[in-house]
Amino acid sequence: MVNTELEVKNLWHTFNANKDNIWVLKNINLTLNEGELVGLLGPSGCGKTTLLRLIAGFDRPKLGSIKKNGNTISDNCNLLPPERRRIGMVFQDYALFPHLNIWDNVCFGINKKKNAIERAKWLLKLLDIYELKSRYPHELSGGQRQRVALARALAPGTSLVLLDEPFCSLDVEVRSRLRSELSSVLKSCSASALLVTHDPFEALAICDRIAVMKEGEIQQYS
Repeated sequence: MVNTELEVKNLWHTFNANKDNIWVLKNINLTLNEGELVGLLGPSGCGKTTLLRLIAGFDRPKLGSIKKNGNTISDNCNLLPPERRRIGMVFQDYALFPHLNIWDNVCFGINKKKNAIERAKWLLKLLDIYELKSRYPHELSGGQRQRVALARALAPGTSLVLLDEPFCSLDVEVRSRLRSELSSVLKSCSASALLVTHDPFEALAICDRIAVMKEGEIQQYS
């Protein structure tokens, strides 16, 4: 039996508080099953990142609801805090703490119990950055920083990861290598993911399903 990790239902959103709302998202309906990697494909400005922010809990939707594992985490009346959602986010610019070394970046926000520490070590080894744990972000390449960002997102035992154009700033060779590793890393962690991209080749190469977005709407999802 396939379980639903994420359900977005009849979601509308605007940043305009006036009556003449300009809808950034229009009637978004989306499901993500456990273990799936789903791509959000579309041009810049179509609402992909806004949708990620709503799922992460950084903003509250104007209409509609978001459920995770069958429990409502967002609607127009309720907003579960981001830190209670078990959702990790990997930003386009990595968003690592420059004053913390790699180990402290990855462990930031997790409890210091033995199993959490062991998971952090395991992730660093899985992503081939364990030997870099004492370095600082500015001492790493773009690909290494992206691996650190992914490890940090997964370290708390995250069941869902949101990836906002995670490979766009990397060179072609590194982007291809990390892209090919992403699915196996997620499977090793029993995590699902929603990947934002504007690159059709990237989406087709690694995603189980793809939602095509345009002007705030999902035009096709298959």
